Amino acid sequence: MKRLLALTLSLGLAALGSAAPALAQSSDEQLEMQIGQQEYQALQQKGEIISNSPYYAILNPIAQQIKRVADPQYFHPFQFILVHESAPNAFAVPGGNVYVTDSLMRFVQNREELAGVLCHETSHDIHHDVLHLYQKQQKTATAYTIGDILANIATGGRASRTIDTVANLGFTLQSQNYSRDVESAADHKGAITCAEAGSNPWGMVWLFQQFEKSDTGGQMEMLSDHPTDQHRIDDLKREFASDPQLFGRFPSSIAYATPLGQDPRATTSQARSATRSTAYRRTTRKPKGMFPPGSGYKY
Repeated sequence: MKRLLALTLSLGLAALGSAAPALAQSSDEQLEMQIGQQEYQALQQKGEIISNSPYYAILNPIAQQIKRVADPQYFHPFQFILVHESAPNAFAVPGGNVYVTDSLMRFVQNREELAGVLCHETSHDIHHDVLHLYQKQQKTATAYTIGDILANIATGGRASRTIDTVANLGFTLQSQNYSRDVESAADHKGAITCAEAGSNPWGMVWLFQQFEKSDTGGQMEMLSDHPTDQHRIDDLKREFASDPQLFGRFPSSIAYATPLGQDPRATTSQARSATRSTAYRRTTRKPKGMFPPGSGYKY
């Protein structure tokens, strides 16, 4: 959420900095490209951009697989760039850059988990989430500012501190609600992108389960900027169950995951031959059994 807010702030500064007549002629796409360039320069100045790394040998083939599906849906080709940060994470920036931390490359256990992150992140750009969040926050901030002023006038300023606190909390909760909606939509779209690219979308579920195991403590979902991991897992399972034609061919068991750096076709072939008389075949005949009923800042 902090990075998303920083990007929306940059978007506002970019808009203000372009407040010449050219602003009326600039498109949203040009503004998104400008924000993308600013973020790249900021990361470069901090020394976080990784130009050469063995991790690219793992990242690039998966990225190319996803680009075939994601690129036609966005106005600029996606680029996937490694950055050095201590937390496992990935984030999309307007203009098509998707940044992947080296910590995430060490955290993911298989190809499908990494692909799930990338599919999720491309969804943010495809949905133009930063631009839309900026526009929504402008309206929300204006509404709460006017409400705060009117309330202060009504009380003669006697309860200004309390009113300011309540107004700020209301603005924060409203903004975070946008973020939760945005993340849920990116999960939904990301799963579709993975499936259409031929990558098992269950990797998203496996990764959330990893994050749940690694987390210490928690936060009320209402006061969190992302849905809880379990909430997102349940939503994904419902999505998979709702479209067996698209998702039904993918096994839910992590036993069929592809090790990082391995050709997924080998694992897929092994899975098909090994599961003709096992659980995967049974779930093909009974698709509902494959999906039992039933995030923290992650990606």
